[in-house]
Amino acid sequence: MSGRPTILFVADAVTLAHVARPSSLARRLDPAKFSVVLACDPRYHEFLKENDFPLLRLRSIGSERFLNAAAKGQPLYDTPALRSYVRDDLALLASVRPAAVVGDHRLSLSVSARLSGVPYLNIINAYWSPYAVGRSLPLPDLPINRYVDTRIAQSLFRLAWPLASAWHSRPLNRVRREYGLPSLGSDWFRSYTDGDYTLYADASELVPTMDLPPSHSYLGPILWSPDVALPDWWNDLPSDRPLIYATMGSSGNPALLDLVLTALADLPLTIVATTAGSAHPRVAPANARLVPYAPGEQLAARADLMICNGGSLTVYQSLSAGKPLLGIASHMDQQLSMSYVEQAGVGKLLRSDELNAAKLRRSVSQLLADQKMQRCARTLAHALATYCPAQRLSQVLTKVTGHAQS
Repeated sequence: MSGRPTILFVADAVTLAHVARPSSLARRLDPAKFSVVLACDPRYHEFLKENDFPLLRLRSIGSERFLNAAAKGQPLYDTPALRSYVRDDLALLASVRPAAVVGDHRLSLSVSARLSGVPYLNIINAYWSPYAVGRSLPLPDLPINRYVDTRIAQSLFRLAWPLASAWHSRPLNRVRREYGLPSLGSDWFRSYTDGDYTLYADASELVPTMDLPPSHSYLGPILWSPDVALPDWWNDLPSDRPLIYATMGSSGNPALLDLVLTALADLPLTIVATTAGSAHPRVAPANARLVPYAPGEQLAARADLMICNGGSLTVYQSLSAGKPLLGIASHMDQQLSMSYVEQAGVGKLLRSDELNAAKLRRSVSQLLADQKMQRCARTLAHALATYCPAQRLSQVLTKVTGHAQS
């Protein structure tokens, strides 16, 4: 075992998804080939208790701060935050001395990994790729939208995107220059996906790209569910009516779950809703069952429809089970994710800033009756099942570290 290279996984714990993906990959790497270490902020350590590899503390900015920046369309990390991140990264890399570092949303590794001479593998969604096909620029849920017609706001946003892209790229470029590294330019899609290797946590069947360089490749959808038991009432759920699995995730607005439960309260269906540790909704109708966390893959497999925030982690839970979904998206990441779901004909996007009970009820009824969409979701599930993200990562790591496969 002494010849195994050490692989350092770094998760920026601004949302649970960015911890879940590297944790899932690290757990599935062959321990006979690689020695694994995971570093992240302790706010989500309760979900990592079952991991059998070292877990190190690494500070992240607060989740509320991150989500507020995303909601307002501001840069996700300012220059002081990235400077602090780089200092913490450098100390971590010097301590662990890994053969490679795998980062999920840890943008500072664009600086610290290069300064340390450690190969940097960046896990990112393909809809952020500069090589993505069919991407439009969706209008995020910004404060100005409340005062301007959506179509006008959309046009203004697309016109302003080059300036917005440069603004978002500026903090990382500034810190890179301070350490003597070249600027990545004003294209945020290139800055966001920077890495010695860029690995897409997506399926090409859902989010296609073209003309990828050799350093870019697909891992496939990374599935994760919290290691918790099914609720006691699981086997007592009615089987004579549709089942809706509703979750807004760790980055969703809890008020949206309130609206979902209220809007669907008198429909002949059952709702199983997870609150992701947030305060329970004010409304708990008779047709709903609420739990803080649940094994999402099992819920998706039994459900007829998922309602979520459109984030890729929950999107792939639904699609891997062959089930269509309704995504209530707020910020740009969720909007981009759901735009490809709609293009594939396996779900529907509802903007959070235009949501009301009537629109939600109508959309749920349409999706439950849409047999073509259900067939498309089942077909896509077969394609998703062919991916093995940990195996694909292992192949890249073997190439990077020069470690011979058994």
